[in-house]
Amino acid sequence: MAGLVQDIDLMQPDLPILRYWRDRGKKAFEQQGVPTVKTEAWRYTKPRDLNSDDFVLSTSLPIITCSQQEEQIPFPCYPIIFENGIFYSQAKEIPSGLKVMPLVDALFQKIEIQEKLGSNLEVETHPFAALNTFYLKQGVYIQVESNVELDRPIVLINHSSVGPENLFFNLHNVIVLDKGAKAEIVEYYNYNGALKSRYFANIVNEIFLAPCAELQHYKMQNEAFKANHVAYNCVEVEKEATYKAFCLQRGANIGRNETRVLLKDKGAKTTVNAAYMMNGWATLDTTTDVEHLSEETYSSQLIKGVVGGEARGVFQGKIHIAPHAVKTQGSQLHKALLLSDTAEIDVKPELEIFADDVKCSHGAASGELDEEQLFYMQSRGIDREEAKQILIDAYLDDVISQIENENVKTWIKSFL
Repeated sequence: MAGLVQDIDLMQPDLPILRYWRDRGKKAFEQQGVPTVKTEAWRYTKPRDLNSDDFVLSTSLPIITCSQQEEQIPFPCYPIIFENGIFYSQAKEIPSGLKVMPLVDALFQKIEIQEKLGSNLEVETHPFAALNTFYLKQGVYIQVESNVELDRPIVLINHSSVGPENLFFNLHNVIVLDKGAKAEIVEYYNYNGALKSRYFANIVNEIFLAPCAELQHYKMQNEAFKANHVAYNCVEVEKEATYKAFCLQRGANIGRNETRVLLKDKGAKTTVNAAYMMNGWATLDTTTDVEHLSEETYSSQLIKGVVGGEARGVFQGKIHIAPHAVKTQGSQLHKALLLSDTAEIDVKPELEIFADDVKCSHGAASGELDEEQLFYMQSRGIDREEAKQILIDAYLDDVISQIENENVKTWIKSFL
């Protein structure tokens, strides 16, 4: 079998922008290689299972119908559907002011996306983003035009239904909100296949918010328990624009959701929240890097985890304040609940402050379920396992309650 770098037939090989990024991505990945325990950014999330030579690149055709996919989303939306990492279909009716098309088609037709693609990716320091750009093919381009406010969320559904082969796929999405645009985007990664299927999903989202734009970005990751899921979100936020994110990670052998937000201009704001729940031997990693690059910018992070069995939860959070980013506010808080003596939490909060007149804070805490509360509920006739779930739900409620869309919030809660 071939390794992660394989020679395959990619669409539009003569398009200069594609050739440039594929060549640059391949070179950057080969220079870095798969991270090891000595790689600082991956020291807690040992990626040994990603350094395999038996992955098979996704070439299979979709095997379920569009209607089956859409039924999994219990609220009105504009669906964009992938099957095993391959673009399948998009909503039949797209409102005025919203443009959706396969990524390669957009690169061929639109000069503006060529100027944005890869502009903040840092592929020379992010090996899996580099690998993703080498395979630049599957993904979508989404543009919400100036002052358009969408009436329902855009939902990116990736359904994995792999069999015994060790599938490997790369998705690369470019999302652009023009001045004053408002939208909600939901990413949903789910699995329905053989119990012990092993595969690798490598995701990149490039997001660009023009002045006064607002994006609410939700993600539900529910992969197979032997799957590997690595995602890198790079977000550029301009003057008075707002980016709000929430990610719930549940399934995977290794799951890493990394978000880098560049607050480029005065008044730019971001909220990056997340929750994770796992058992067994899984490792779920939430990594954030918020860069305050201008004055009067704002960021907030709240991450909560529930870890049982021999699983490991990882949080690496960084807030960077540039020298001229005065009157900036940045806060970061991670809390974790340990359900067993063998569960592990690794936390690495960082503050880099190079400006005066700022307000910044970070904190981390971990603990166990309160035995007195469990005993009280059991004394009232509640089964111990049910009592545990009640306490876990209550523990996660303060981060999930910040989801503004009630339909999305109810849907996310159904996975707890």
